[in-house]
Amino acid sequence: MSYAELMAFVRETQALGQIAGRLGWDQETVMPKGAGAQRAEEHGAMAKVLHARGTDPRIAEWLDAATPETPEQAAQLRHIKRSYARATKVPADLAAQIAKVTSLSQGVWAEARVADDFAGFAPTLSQVVALKREEGAALADGGDVYDAMLDDYEPGMTAAELSAMFDALRPGLVALRDKVMGRAQPPGLRGSFDEARQLELSSKLAQVFGYDLSRGRIDKAVHPFSSGSGQDVRITTRTAADDPFNCFYSTIHEVGHACYEQNIDDAYLLTPLGAGVSMGVHESQSRIYENQLGRSRAFTGWLFGQMRDAFGDFGVADEDTFFRVVNRLNTGFIRTEADEVQYNLHVALRFDLERQLMSGALDVADLEDAWNSRFEADFGYAPDRASNGVLQDVHWPVGLFGYFATYSLGNVYAGCLHEALRRDVTGLDDMLANGDTSAATGWLRRNVQCHGGLYRPKEVIAKACGTSEAEITEAPLLAYLNEKFAS
Repeated sequence: MSYAELMAFVRETQALGQIAGRLGWDQETVMPKGAGAQRAEEHGAMAKVLHARGTDPRIAEWLDAATPETPEQAAQLRHIKRSYARATKVPADLAAQIAKVTSLSQGVWAEARVADDFAGFAPTLSQVVALKREEGAALADGGDVYDAMLDDYEPGMTAAELSAMFDALRPGLVALRDKVMGRAQPPGLRGSFDEARQLELSSKLAQVFGYDLSRGRIDKAVHPFSSGSGQDVRITTRTAADDPFNCFYSTIHEVGHACYEQNIDDAYLLTPLGAGVSMGVHESQSRIYENQLGRSRAFTGWLFGQMRDAFGDFGVADEDTFFRVVNRLNTGFIRTEADEVQYNLHVALRFDLERQLMSGALDVADLEDAWNSRFEADFGYAPDRASNGVLQDVHWPVGLFGYFATYSLGNVYAGCLHEALRRDVTGLDDMLANGDTSAATGWLRRNVQCHGGLYRPKEVIAKACGTSEAEITEAPLLAYLNEKFAS
């Protein structure tokens, strides 16, 4: 009976959490600009309610009395025990203050980004950093503060393990970049692409990759994201008149996240197992949808035809040229627009800087200079303005410290999954060339997505690949990138 009582309580908490998430979706899509201060109060109030439920003493009693009878029940209890242990370390007032300040910070960041004014945003970011340091110290309980923050997004992961991953990735990525950039690159797209037609094709791409619009919707936002789980999973995208790829590949990326949530076993709805197990695994889905599938030679051949239908002659002669244009290496500033070869270098920069911010080795007042210096050292040129540099991402303004590294971890996981997918699915390129992703997305649904939080992060990847956890390394990703780009 104690297990049933615990799960009934948790389901109600999960439902309230979904409502809180919907407040965030609304804020980034359709909320009136003048509602920001009130929305911050609403976020703070919801955070207090959720914190109170998450630290309810009855949870400890139910956990002590509950005896799991199935592997699924054992996994549910594992998640609940972990969440309870973390929640009880953070004071309720601190949780509410973080929710309120980060909600306000998001609006201040958006205005500062438009104005390229980091100095104007710095005081707000300093508040966020101070609060997150306090939270990290509470969670760490004498241990490593940054490791405690990572655990929010990738349970069991450490900064040391991630540093080793970046150290293993960096030499190969830099060597490949230098090799490819030494050759002539195809020109980018030119001209103007109608927004309505971009969004129409974006919606088609979402459905081609399996997104169920009867349980979701697509809106516009400054920074694309996916929100929700189960029967209400929403995504956003963005448009630029001179760059339809920004729209199309943002959509495919977010669809990878959304399909993960939509395809979790319905039996886990509104329980701890009813969401993606970690952000690294989540990113493995968005990145494999976007890159290994969406930017493949086979699929871009089909997309070329779709773009000709939507925009007429848009200045690209044929499918082979289009494939090269889609995958061209570029000297841009924006992480979300970076090519596959350089993307992880963008993430490594953020990983190192936020560790310094959280440790106190770097002050917010010095962050823009530190960013620009590091960017120039890594890429050979400096950001021309703040919106192309330190203000480009929403993650730090909303307090997501410890999140960035999961993007690269997701790339590593995606490399392993892609290798296994190619091994298991014959004729994949023929299907992709016809705009048919069902074999690939079906394989991911069966082997990764349906499990939700049943397994631990590396465990679900290893099971899908048929390997041990020790064999989940960066090697398949580097091999894929070298095969694709060296030629």
